[in-house]
Amino acid sequence: MTLVQLRHFVALVDMGSFVQASTALFLTQPALTRSIRALEDELGGALFDRLGRRIALTPFGHEVLARARRLVSDAEALRQAGKGLHAGLIGQLRVGLSSAPGALLSTPLMLHMAEHHPRLQVRISRGNTAVLLDALRAQHLDAAIVDIRDMRPSADLQVALTFELAAGFLVRQDHPLTLMGRAVSLEEVRAYPVASTPLSDEVARLMINRYGPLANPDDMVTLRCDETLSIVEVARRSDAVVLTVNAVAEDLIQLDVSPSLDAQGRFGMVTLAQREEAPALRILREQLPHWTGAALSGFPRVATGKT
Repeated sequence: MTLVQLRHFVALVDMGSFVQASTALFLTQPALTRSIRALEDELGGALFDRLGRRIALTPFGHEVLARARRLVSDAEALRQAGKGLHAGLIGQLRVGLSSAPGALLSTPLMLHMAEHHPRLQVRISRGNTAVLLDALRAQHLDAAIVDIRDMRPSADLQVALTFELAAGFLVRQDHPLTLMGRAVSLEEVRAYPVASTPLSDEVARLMINRYGPLANPDDMVTLRCDETLSIVEVARRSDAVVLTVNAVAEDLIQLDVSPSLDAQGRFGMVTLAQREEAPALRILREQLPHWTGAALSGFPRVATGKT
């Protein structure tokens, strides 16, 4: 017994004759007759009484019909679900976002899915790079967008869609340092609380090379938090200086520090190299360049002593 035979049986019931059913199914009448007879042989009973050119369901046929309709309907639903999953329209997408990507991308990601793919279940996990990569390896995530400077090279991970975001020392617009009318030194910055997410070793080396031992994040950063939006909010409401990517706080001012920091946050989408991707990940691949491009166009201006 095959699903095709059950479809033939249901179509024959609905059409009421072999002639009409064979036309609807694009079969010859003998082919449809053979299909129905093979189904009857396997089921062990006649499904139709043949009354000349007319057919009528037998009592056994009535019993089979309800189950056949259910099976055909379920198979069609499964086929449509398969198409939807393959197109990324339904199913589930599990994405890990580290601190800065989480601040930038969580809302655009959820908003896009709510508007364009309302049946898709989206689960966003937040954490530092190491935690998210562990979850990715355990297959609790389909992808993670993280600071790739925090990653160690690994054959089981692949990185795509890399992007860079300018970073600097950010403060509120009326901060005392913005009113000095000149570039400020790191010593002057350090006179205020400095807030940051945990920084990679590469960024720490960059800062020490640029400013000397006083820029060691272990000593310089007094407010450390994994959540970028929290430290940005602290800078909005106090004299704290926040060291982060510019795009997460368009209302803050980037301090003109001498020498210039010229730092970039480097991020990328990480997936497992040997795992077949979730179909819905296609949507993220398509949209991520648009979202990061919008972030690049909205960085804050640099303080020059004027507000």
